[in-house]
Amino acid sequence: MNYPPKHHQDNNKAHLYEVIKTYPLATLISVENNKPLITHLPLILEGEKLIGHIDINNPQAQLLKDNNDVTILFSGPECYISPSLFSTTQLPTWNYIKLHLKGHVKAIESNAALKQSLITMTEFLETPDHKYVLEPDNPRLDRNLNYIEMFEIEITSWEGKFKLSQDKKPSDIKNARQELIRANQESVTQFLDKVFIS
Repeated sequence: MNYPPKHHQDNNKAHLYEVIKTYPLATLISVENNKPLITHLPLILEGEKLIGHIDINNPQAQLLKDNNDVTILFSGPECYISPSLFSTTQLPTWNYIKLHLKGHVKAIESNAALKQSLITMTEFLETPDHKYVLEPDNPRLDRNLNYIEMFEIEITSWEGKFKLSQDKKPSDIKNARQELIRANQESVTQFLDKVFIS
């Protein structure tokens, strides 16, 4: 038996790039002495490399250099899928989009490169409206450069997990897709209403 099922694997680079561009907040995992260190931060794709920045006081910063190995997870939309959505008898399931990447990381030891990278990342994240521009002469930017480390990850392994009811009838696939959209829009509102303190 093959696992994960082939129909839940999507290794089309165009699709994987789109997940990274649309959901750039990554889970970055390093291992030191059999202990995982985990940080959540945005990563920007440049060619076949991921570019990121980390606070120098984060313990994981020391592992983001010298070609150390890292694992990177990106998460797309996800939701519970009720059997009531399908025209045939099914069991409850969960649909999701996840990326599992592995790579070698190295530090970029240049304040000029770091500064330009922060400007470039801000420009990317402000797309499409660009309501804010991080200017090169911003004094806050210059004051904080010594507290941020830049790194790049050369990706060595790509794995796309797109579990979207692909093994169901076309009408059921369509229903599952609509539920993924509906549930994500509704769940964010309901969640924030419960946890956001005004």
